[in-house]
Amino acid sequence: MMDFKDEIRQFAKRVDRLLPQIKTEEATKTSLIMPFLKILGYDVFDPFEVHPEFIADIGIKKGEKVDYAILRDDKPVILIECKHYADGLDPHNSQLFRYFHTTEARFSLLTNGLEYRFYTDLVTSNKMDEKPFFEFKITDIKDTEIAELRKFHKSVFDLDSISSAASELKYFNELTILATGEMQTPSDEFVRYFAKQVYPSVVTAKILEQFTPLVKRVFTQIVHDQISERLKSALKKETESEAQHVPASLEPESLVVTTQDEIDGFLIVKSILRKEIEVGRIFMRDSQSYCGILLDDNNRRPICRFYFTPNRLRIGLFDKDKKETKHDLVALDDIYAHAEQITETVTNY
Repeated sequence: MMDFKDEIRQFAKRVDRLLPQIKTEEATKTSLIMPFLKILGYDVFDPFEVHPEFIADIGIKKGEKVDYAILRDDKPVILIECKHYADGLDPHNSQLFRYFHTTEARFSLLTNGLEYRFYTDLVTSNKMDEKPFFEFKITDIKDTEIAELRKFHKSVFDLDSISSAASELKYFNELTILATGEMQTPSDEFVRYFAKQVYPSVVTAKILEQFTPLVKRVFTQIVHDQISERLKSALKKETESEAQHVPASLEPESLVVTTQDEIDGFLIVKSILRKEIEVGRIFMRDSQSYCGILLDDNNRRPICRFYFTPNRLRIGLFDKDKKETKHDLVALDDIYAHAEQITETVTNY
């Protein structure tokens, strides 16, 4: 029996395949949103648990309906407004704003089957916040987001615990966005803070201009180093695991020596492609003449080749016809300069 994480991952893989067949909002509900609620443990065919077209009267305007309401003890706890997967969500926030204060629900969910935005009333009681405290895209959902989503599963759903965690989660997400923005485009205040720690004199506008690209480079390097270390650790474990399963009779003496430069180059290629494909599909196969980086460990799918010697670093890249062209590298980091062609090679497969 699959656990919650596996169910979400499997569902996420199906979504892209389903989209071309989804033409209407109703189809979005049937193909994307109802299966999602089912994974959360709710019986979508039981109106005492998932109430479709839930009536939320607004003042003198009677009969206003929400697409779904998840009920507990006959009372709504989560209101759900659905849109077609191709629709943006921002223009529709006002509908849930109107519905929220007319019911006893503590949470609302705005979704188009791809993006999911959870809201509550952290700022003003019984008034839905303008910003969601939790949001994710199902086709790009992270493990940390799956862990937060699991709190909404019927088997563990607890109103008070989610409410108390919502505030922390909201501010954590906002700080993450803020920090990411500062790393990519540092503000003057951000740069000045760091410059004052190391520069021995007054931080003038000219000094600020000098330090801005330096601060950006520092954070880029930190992220790059962390990714490389994680990949090195994963590769080491993978290599050790494979070595334990290779019979002694299959380990003849070899003239092939895999160098640290080749391992580091392999990790750089993984970091380039990590957003395009699962890094587990990228393999390194060394030989006496070159070190090959392959897709799916298939010789017919070369990504690139390393021609590394103590005196020279070269990389072989492939065009759409698998014609190889070799390029000199001054340093291993120059591999990043060829990221576009490396990505295009994988895309062609």
